[in-house]
Amino acid sequence: MKTKYLLVLVLFGFLFMSGTELFAADDPVSPAGTTVVASEGEAGHGEHELPATIMVLPFALLLLMIATGPLFYHHFWEKYYPLIAIVLGAITTVYYLAILHDYHSLLHTLAEYLSFIALLASLFVASGGILIKVDKKATPMLNTIILLIGAVIANIIGTTGASMLLIRPFIKVNRGRIKPYHVIFFIFSVSNIGGALTPIGDPPLFLGFLRGIDFFWFIGNVWYIWLPTIVLLLAIFFIIDTRNHDGDSYTDVKYTGKIEMTGSRNIIFLMIILASVFLDPAVLSWVPSLSPLPFGIREIIMFSVVYLAYKTADNKILEENEFDFEPIKEVAYLFIGIFATMIPALQLIAHEAKILGDQLDAGTFYWATGILSGFLDNAPTYLNFLAAELGKFGGDVNNIVDVHNFQIEHPLYLQAISVAAVFFGAMTYIGNGPNFMVKSICERAGIKMPSFFGYLVKYSIPILIPIFTLVWLVFYYGKG
Repeated sequence: MKTKYLLVLVLFGFLFMSGTELFAADDPVSPAGTTVVASEGEAGHGEHELPATIMVLPFALLLLMIATGPLFYHHFWEKYYPLIAIVLGAITTVYYLAILHDYHSLLHTLAEYLSFIALLASLFVASGGILIKVDKKATPMLNTIILLIGAVIANIIGTTGASMLLIRPFIKVNRGRIKPYHVIFFIFSVSNIGGALTPIGDPPLFLGFLRGIDFFWFIGNVWYIWLPTIVLLLAIFFIIDTRNHDGDSYTDVKYTGKIEMTGSRNIIFLMIILASVFLDPAVLSWVPSLSPLPFGIREIIMFSVVYLAYKTADNKILEENEFDFEPIKEVAYLFIGIFATMIPALQLIAHEAKILGDQLDAGTFYWATGILSGFLDNAPTYLNFLAAELGKFGGDVNNIVDVHNFQIEHPLYLQAISVAAVFFGAMTYIGNGPNFMVKSICERAGIKMPSFFGYLVKYSIPILIPIFTLVWLVFYYGKG
């Protein structure tokens, strides 16, 4: 792996100053005002100017406040985080409108955000009307089985659907012994790594599917990485959970051993959501495009499900699930800021990735995609590195035939970024949408969750990085 090129790509996501020379003289960063070929999001729409590197500052500031706010100025953050996210996002928006006159990047990002929040909100509300009761004694084996089931069904109803369906019963079955590590491993396995086998599983893979990757390509090329990773992760969880004896005081409680589910009619809403995922002109030619509107038939259906699923839900189920809209509101506000402020970072990363494409191997793409997916949203990160990989081999990410041929001719490269985008989304709370939702639900249930840095330092770095390094050594080291 070319370490210096990996560092170049990663550092571009965290620039705090303008005009810093990070590259050798033969590969300079194009300054603001330089006209370059459109990046992935703008391909086919002429040329645009690269943003000034200082415009990564709003994203860096938002990330820093997400990390420090709940820890050092909790009350201020809780009251003003929506305003902070919107203001920082507005700074980037005004820059693109007034300075770069780049309307397409903003419209493209708005469309991605609406698709993102429509999917998360519809799955959140639909699954919130389903109540699962597990009347069994919490044991390490039962918890491990629940996490394994969640990882599997994440590929059927998405990581968001699986997370929202199982997090509440997972908390309740562990009453009296619930610890932060239970939730962290839930986020690792159900909210992220579990969804690596189908395009439905996680948003990055779905975007790849829309670009021309076969639906079953992922399960055929990722399962033998997914399976040992999940087994190893759950084995670590099982060992940790066996040392938790807090629930021993519940030995006199009588359990029926039953597993019950009510609100099954909401499964119909889940099926509608999953079916609507494919209602895209890029997948089905007969689906009408609503362009230039930043949404389509799919988003209209999903937002309709949000309304109908909530209005028709059983109030007793909502009450028992302690359902409210705060988790999805938090995600909606924070991610509108994240989506807006990360536009400059993604464009700079995509530009340099294409310049350095000939010098990047599969392992470098794995680490670059993975590390940035942990701190940027993993879906647009995935698309930018997919564009860079195709550029390396003379292909165009906007050409379905090129993407289809790429999956056949260079499966190792496609596999590397697909695995990395999904797996590394578990590295932080902002790596994937469901992470924040699960965190919010658990905090409202009285579970003291670790801070952004606590999550990173105490859990994801010591647990996930060794596993991801092992994946790299076995499957990508010295290859490509």
